Amino acid sequence: MNSSASPLILSAAWRDYELLDSGDGRKLERFGRTTIIRGETKAWWKPDAPSLWSGADAVLRDDGRWELRKGAARSWTMDFAGVKIQARISDGSKHLGVFPEQEPHWSWMMERLKGQDKPRLLNLFGYTGVASLAAARAGAQVTHVDASKPSIAWGRDNQAASGMGEAPIRWVLEDALKYVGREIKRGSRYEAILLDPPSFGRGPKGEVWKVEEQVVELLGECRKLLSDKPLLIILTMYNLEASSLMLANLLSDTLSGLGGELRTGELALKHSRSEKLLPLSLFARWSA
Repeated sequence: MNSSASPLILSAAWRDYELLDSGDGRKLERFGRTTIIRGETKAWWKPDAPSLWSGADAVLRDDGRWELRKGAARSWTMDFAGVKIQARISDGSKHLGVFPEQEPHWSWMMERLKGQDKPRLLNLFGYTGVASLAAARAGAQVTHVDASKPSIAWGRDNQAASGMGEAPIRWVLEDALKYVGREIKRGSRYEAILLDPPSFGRGPKGEVWKVEEQVVELLGECRKLLSDKPLLIILTMYNLEASSLMLANLLSDTLSGLGGELRTGELALKHSRSEKLLPLSLFARWSA
């Protein structure tokens, strides 16, 4: 397996998203036409353009409630490569239904899936389905797994909004590790696997997920699901304690003997008005 020692720094290039500024533990973003201010623990520096912040459409307060400018919408539609994404503002959550820093992975994945003969893709911890829908757009047969019923429903809404009702996507409400175990017993195989595990979570039946305790087992089980002609694996992690070297070691052990190329690094967002980068997550990705 070829593994580059130089980490990649990947930043989103997406018309419907823009990081306008960040600093003082917050970030100012544009999702479609809507500008948002919310907390960001990794933004330790001072903002570059303080004057921009006063015109935001919505601000997430410290108590978890959103303060909206008069007339501002709580939901709207964004577009990525023909996939329609329903962005939503919900009190008690800082998330809007999309992680824009993941765009480099979506684009990279789609390039490698196009032209293949109906590759099978497993998306674990799939959230609202943007990656699943992008993969289906590229010709993949997708199995989307998430332990959150609202996230699954949101993903189905995105599928309908995208006009992809007939796309080959299976939406599975299940604990990831349990589902992978059952797929192994069924003899299922996949050419591509995506993993974006949370640090901590609970399955639909109260199953406890702790990434530091279970990710090694999960990766080992995922190896058993790979077909004889695997295409790619993407592992993304937001843990503050982790490093890209950790993820490289994990995937290198998991995929030993497969050859191919392994790259690691960080997903970051570039400020639209400076060269500053906001680091958000770590990743390791393998391709045949």
